[in-house]
Amino acid sequence: MKEIAVNVGILGTGNLAMTLGRAWAAAGHSIVVTGRNPGNVTRVANQIGGAAEAVGPADFPARVDLVVVAVAWEGMEEALSLVGGADGALSGVTVIDCTNAVDFVTGKLKPMSGSAAELVARVAQGAHVVKAFHLFAGASWPYAGPAESAPVVAMCGDQPEALERAEALAADLGARTAVVGGLASARQLEETAGFVMRVVAAGWNPRLAVPDVDPALLNAGSATVD
Repeated sequence: MKEIAVNVGILGTGNLAMTLGRAWAAAGHSIVVTGRNPGNVTRVANQIGGAAEAVGPADFPARVDLVVVAVAWEGMEEALSLVGGADGALSGVTVIDCTNAVDFVTGKLKPMSGSAAELVARVAQGAHVVKAFHLFAGASWPYAGPAESAPVVAMCGDQPEALERAEALAADLGARTAVVGGLASARQLEETAGFVMRVVAAGWNPRLAVPDVDPALLNAGSATVD
């Protein structure tokens, strides 16, 4: 699925925000960057290139077709409030949450219940929230290798149109996608990031800690069962 050119709003100025912005700009999208620090916003927009523009938080909602949240967990609620999320400024807008609400030492998810993505949905009233892209570091994008080896971006959300937009943006990064459920599934996705961190901390590639399962073979096997 290929997304038509849109104005991708990026809320955040870290490495993931910059890398995603560059990749989507190269795919033909316009990038609108905002954040708390105007200097950092301008720096990131300049590093993304000519397709990117730095704007103030108050002007951000009117300039974008969808929003990608790429901020630290601790600043997420404030960042969404800065762009008017709590006042309904993002109502009806696809908002893709890329945050990792994980303690990087223990791997534990910081919210005691629910998920970061569900908090995004509560703060950004009326937004169509999708959880995606949090399991891959910025250096992962864009992927340009063989299609059969492309990364699979697991995502979840409640609105089909928002999921379709997120899937199209993933395709622009060279990725495949797996929709694993509604937004209530976000906690499981977010906890996976902690699992990955713990396996890496133990000195192993997390790919080797997950069974290699071919769905096609499973489906073929089930078809033979009476």
